[in-house]
Amino acid sequence: MNASLDSTIDWARVRADFPLLTRQVHGKPLIYFDSANTGQKPETVIAAVDDFYRHHNANVSRAVHALGTEATDAYEGARNKLAKFFNVRGDELVLCSGTTFALNLVAYSWALPRLQPGDAIVLTRMEHHANIVPWQLVAQRTGATIKVAELNERGELDLDRLYALLTPEVKLLSLTHVSNVLGTVNPVREICREARKRGIVTVVDGSQAAPHRVLDIAAVGCDFYAITGHKMSGPTGTGALWARREHLAAMPPFIGGGEMIKEVRFEGTVFNDPPHKFEAGTPNIAGFIGLGAAVDYLSSLGMHNVEAREQALLAHATEELSKVEGLRIFGNAREKAAVISFLVEGAHAHDLATLLDLEGVAIRSGHHCAHPLMQHFGVPATCRASLAFYNTHDEVEAFVAALRKVRKLLA
Repeated sequence: MNASLDSTIDWARVRADFPLLTRQVHGKPLIYFDSANTGQKPETVIAAVDDFYRHHNANVSRAVHALGTEATDAYEGARNKLAKFFNVRGDELVLCSGTTFALNLVAYSWALPRLQPGDAIVLTRMEHHANIVPWQLVAQRTGATIKVAELNERGELDLDRLYALLTPEVKLLSLTHVSNVLGTVNPVREICREARKRGIVTVVDGSQAAPHRVLDIAAVGCDFYAITGHKMSGPTGTGALWARREHLAAMPPFIGGGEMIKEVRFEGTVFNDPPHKFEAGTPNIAGFIGLGAAVDYLSSLGMHNVEAREQALLAHATEELSKVEGLRIFGNAREKAAVISFLVEGAHAHDLATLLDLEGVAIRSGHHCAHPLMQHFGVPATCRASLAFYNTHDEVEAFVAALRKVRKLLA
């Protein structure tokens, strides 16, 4: 990462914007190291949701009264904020419940009508289940097969082996931008370029990239890019799928209902223009208004500052954890986000996480919705500490001290 930290940002003041971080757990100050699971929300996001329900609550795109107009303007304003944030066009951005829905939309609306026996889909060993299961379901229904790109000893994609998999029968490549387990940052721009040379459509899962990195989706060069709002300090149940305009125009609707139509007759229906033809029903209006507020908040910090802050925390945490006897870190990619998966010799991941919780430290334990990756490492589960810009170096020290304490209890 080349970004340098803006020394004028008062990170203690930034942290104070997040009310939940002031609470205690089991009588101890909360240390929240689970941001890869969901991000905490600043006061401005909470206030935006509250303000909508108190003062503007109405459905979107249906009423001509003042409240309906206000709700529609705020909802579409959130779409435009997201589009600007990611350097894409608003009419190429489908608002949805998150990355899982976005990937399923591509699977059922783009892949299902096109794939056939003999075709292949390429995935990677480090994918989240949300970027595996939809493709398995589509493959079962179309007769397509799935190929898996493997990792090197650092937890990075073996690019030579990946490119060797991109043979003529491959019609789609779907991969994560940043691993939710290893923190590995994949060179998606290079990979998408190589796939495009071969006529292969590319899908990128950006759940762990959008909240933590400077992201220019247009520069990635993919065909589809999926993001989740709640990891970006926005409300749950929000997210988006960016897609090239030609794909959106050619894809049939995934779900039918109100708002995704121009005209309905029993003889047939004329669908709305993209992206609205993929947005049936009443959306999570308040949630997207909150996500718009989250985008405003992240933009005010500057994503290069967010990235640099988290890299500094990652370096500190990695150095301190490496001093803990018997601790193994999974994944040491040369380019890595602030995610550290680890195990301590002789201790089960769930036991570690449970005892750390009693010390006020919230980390994730389990397979992290990445069973194939756990199988690759030969373990059933790991602990995962995932940091965000609102964390502190003092918290890193307290986390490692708590880990040493509980390790003795389990010895």
